[in-house]
Amino acid sequence: MNQEQKLSIDGLDYPLSTLSDAAKAQLQMLQITEQEIQRLQWQLAIAQTARNAYAQALKAALPSATELALQSDTLKLN
Repeated sequence: MNQEQKLSIDGLDYPLSTLSDAAKAQLQMLQITEQEIQRLQWQLAIAQTARNAYAQALKAALPSATELALQSDTLKLN
């Protein structure tokens, strides 16, 4: 038994075969938009991961507190 696909919006189910051409076009655009949002979320996750890696690399490349103290002409005691 093959059940027809339905679109569910606001608690109502609409059989896809009953949708007008205009409704089908809007549904297609909605699906494309959802896919684009997912793609952008993946790109954001990649960019955030890269940013975190760059921040860690920057921290590793910076002089330590001891190195900074040795470079300073002023002796600071805590």
